[in-house]
Amino acid sequence: MSTLQHVNVPFSEPPYLNGLPSPYYTPELKKWQKACREFITEHLTQHAFEWEKEETVPEHVFETFTKHHMLIPSLPSPLPAQQLKAVGIHDILGVVKVEDFTYFHNLIYNDEMARSGLGGPGGSLTTGMAFGVPPVIKFGSKELQDRVLPDFYLGRKRVCIAITEPDAGSDVANIKTEAKKSADGKKYIINGTKKWITNGIWSEYASMAVRTGGPGAAGLSMILVPLKGHPGVDMRRLKVSGQISAGTTYIELDDVEVPVENLIGQEGMGMRYIMTNFNHERLSIAISATRQARVALSSAFAYTLKREAFGKPLMDNAVVRHRLAKCGALLESHWSWVESFVYQMCNMKKEDADVELGGLTAAAKAHTGIVLKECADCAVLLFGGNGYTRTGQGEIAERMWREVNGVRVPGGSEDVMLDLMIRQLVKNYQRKTKALEDSRGSKL
Repeated sequence: MSTLQHVNVPFSEPPYLNGLPSPYYTPELKKWQKACREFITEHLTQHAFEWEKEETVPEHVFETFTKHHMLIPSLPSPLPAQQLKAVGIHDILGVVKVEDFTYFHNLIYNDEMARSGLGGPGGSLTTGMAFGVPPVIKFGSKELQDRVLPDFYLGRKRVCIAITEPDAGSDVANIKTEAKKSADGKKYIINGTKKWITNGIWSEYASMAVRTGGPGAAGLSMILVPLKGHPGVDMRRLKVSGQISAGTTYIELDDVEVPVENLIGQEGMGMRYIMTNFNHERLSIAISATRQARVALSSAFAYTLKREAFGKPLMDNAVVRHRLAKCGALLESHWSWVESFVYQMCNMKKEDADVELGGLTAAAKAHTGIVLKECADCAVLLFGGNGYTRTGQGEIAERMWREVNGVRVPGGSEDVMLDLMIRQLVKNYQRKTKALEDSRGSKL
């Protein structure tokens, strides 16, 4: 007699959750996945569509997640265990100790956070911790870290990452927001605008890219800039196609005074600091968006089994099966690529991974958008008129389609990321070739 309690719709879960063997997922990781799913389903997933329609996630949800330290897993691995323990955070959900946290824990967490298929509700909670906090952890002075990180870790204050501007998206080196020191040298005076800043509207701080020097990348720095309620800061929400509940924000800064102690690291090093978190950011997007593609494709798969047309289920039509097959092959091969990145990041030094995986991770992020688009298009077409309707049984397909460009543009637009992959591969190849030639020449 079969002991199966539930059979998953094809493509709805990663292979390891369908009982297939994997070299990656240990019993401990499977325990972590189960704990994540239970917590996230109760406190986020089952309410996600409702909150996305309301265009905001209730404040109590952020409080619940921070109370249980369930925003900490959005940080890059390894976690700052010593700092976390100093504020009383020793483990997450009683399952994983902070010092044992790896990128596979992060993968599982991000996958579960996107299980509704919507990027906004989860993003409203995690984006600041995932991308705004790491620059302070990695490069902030001890004084700055001691002053702000406990509040961030415990959820007493929120932070965002503020890089993009109206005229500088993927072209980070073209940032114009300017930070000049006051006459007494005690403050930076900041003027400029930031646009498409996720979570900005709720944040007390932004890890912000600013221009402290001349043109180009060498003139960039990062400063922790006070936002909510701070003199000279004006913020308003932007209405975007998808991820509405994530709080996309337009920020104007008019003679905003910030203590020089809020400089993150050193002046002129901003571009380097931004780049060091890109692997984590783009891999996080790739993980989450692959889950979104699963939601779109598996929903279409289930629908074609029950929907009849011309006297038979849609699944009986070869053209329908062919469309599902093409998307399924894209989805599962891409997931395997993502898993391999996570394995590599678990087994490489950070400085090596930044060099070797930078361009490839950018391409993985770009390819995720391509996969999501194919799966979302497939879902809309197979749902037919229902997939073009914002309510009813095709709502999931229509909503997934609106999520696509929130993956293809943020975090580095698709074409820029694909180009970056090749340029980085060329650069690495030329560097290694020269090193090999030099080593051979030295032996002659």
